[in-house]
Amino acid sequence: MNNKQKLELTWIGKGKDPKLEPRILIEDPEKSYGDPKSENMLIHGDNLLALKALEQDFAGKIKCIYIDPPYNTGSAFSKFEYEDNLEHSIWLSLIKPRLELLKRLLHPTEGSLWISIDDDESHYLKVLCDEVFGRNNFVANVIWEKKYTISNDAKWFSDNHDHVLVYASNKDAWRPYKLPRTEEMDKAYKNPDNHPKGVWKATPIHAKSGSDKGKEFVYTFKNGISWRPPKGTFPRFSEETLRKLDENNELWFGKDGKSTPAKKTFLIDLNQAGTPARTIWGFKEVGHNHEAKEEVKLVDANEVFTTPKPERFIKRILELATKENDWALDSFLGSGTTAAVAHKMGRKYIGIELGNHAVTHCLPRLKKVVDGTDGLELSKTLNWKGGGGFKFYNLAPSLLKKDALGNWVFDKSYNATMLSAAVCKHEGFRFKPDEMCYWKQGQSTKTDYIFVTTNFLTLEQLDRIHDEMKPQESLLICAKSFASECLNKYPTITVKKIPQAILGKCEFGAENYDLNIIQNTEEEAEIQEETI
Repeated sequence: MNNKQKLELTWIGKGKDPKLEPRILIEDPEKSYGDPKSENMLIHGDNLLALKALEQDFAGKIKCIYIDPPYNTGSAFSKFEYEDNLEHSIWLSLIKPRLELLKRLLHPTEGSLWISIDDDESHYLKVLCDEVFGRNNFVANVIWEKKYTISNDAKWFSDNHDHVLVYASNKDAWRPYKLPRTEEMDKAYKNPDNHPKGVWKATPIHAKSGSDKGKEFVYTFKNGISWRPPKGTFPRFSEETLRKLDENNELWFGKDGKSTPAKKTFLIDLNQAGTPARTIWGFKEVGHNHEAKEEVKLVDANEVFTTPKPERFIKRILELATKENDWALDSFLGSGTTAAVAHKMGRKYIGIELGNHAVTHCLPRLKKVVDGTDGLELSKTLNWKGGGGFKFYNLAPSLLKKDALGNWVFDKSYNATMLSAAVCKHEGFRFKPDEMCYWKQGQSTKTDYIFVTTNFLTLEQLDRIHDEMKPQESLLICAKSFASECLNKYPTITVKKIPQAILGKCEFGAENYDLNIIQNTEEEAEIQEETI
């Protein structure tokens, strides 16, 4: 018996994760827009099923995932009233399987996850993410100043911030990109000695920590000044480095030439390296709720999305976590901000939205981005003029359903191509029909193929297929019916009956797993933002 215990968060219903059906995605050409070769994806459907649909093709490919899940604020649940403990349990049950799928989609060394959350669930979510991603892969808790005014009717504190939990798929390997320096940072840089490298700022040559050997460190510069670190500190540089700095006139001894030496830190070097991001993001840097609302009004002034994020906020995340052509994903797309900003920044993106916002907000917003007519400030900052495109997808319905007699049958909306693609997914094959060979519909390896057919498979057909196969090739045939002689006829051909072969692998018929969580109404959102 294994009595080894582990630190974890537990709740009512934990461990009862759904057995998800790997659906296929169906493009809606009438809603796709712009460049037909674009890889960008806007998916309308339950995000848990959509993430499962993406897993086969995108596992390990996504560089940045940003999600803004529903905050568990008491008014977030529809249809039913829950006791507090059960409500928290339902919220955690919503998040956990999604986190597990998101983890599998992240690039193994360059991937990072960014989650917006408020105080109600941030600490529970942190412990859950530690369990899913590993506590050692926690990077930071960023504080975003979402409001610039004070809530006048606050009972305890005016809630002015949200959290952004940041996790890396592998913290030891992942590093955020640096940010460009601001004018405010550069004010202190001068060039009193007209150094050819340009403006600089004096920085200490001692450090707070070091080896015991550093306690005895003494160095004499070419001007005759001997220096030792102040008591309780250590030398920041070796004798060799100090010598090079001295030779290159990169040390400062004050206007009189006799003061304590300092290193000239040149702005040109800092600009090339960039600056690390802070963990506190003020609204002046990355925007606030009101700014986000005004941006969304330009998309649809009549039906304003209640909890958008400002484009500057998303830009900050994408510039820290991605470069051009990297994949970014948002599985709670909402008003479409992540996809819009990713598009304008030259990132490839996948956006998933269950609600009608996919059509009423995301679709028109992205069309305006492609046309270069969204009129938002970030477009001006980035000098965005339009271009590119995206494809609009819907989740296919469940592959199987029960007929009037209770038997599992294929959904009649599936045509032959859709059926083949769906069964390929269920069996772990990539749907990739061979133009020259009809029975090569998908592959799991270079020599392992699958053939899906709703026709009766005869022994003569099986013999012909075997004659066409190369010695190193293997084949899985999934047929609705077949001659009994086909079973085990050839060692390189496996024959299965469908749909029986896929029953029990997952649950069929479930169309969404949203657990009745809804967004706040406009009225509730306005009440939360009452200000002086």
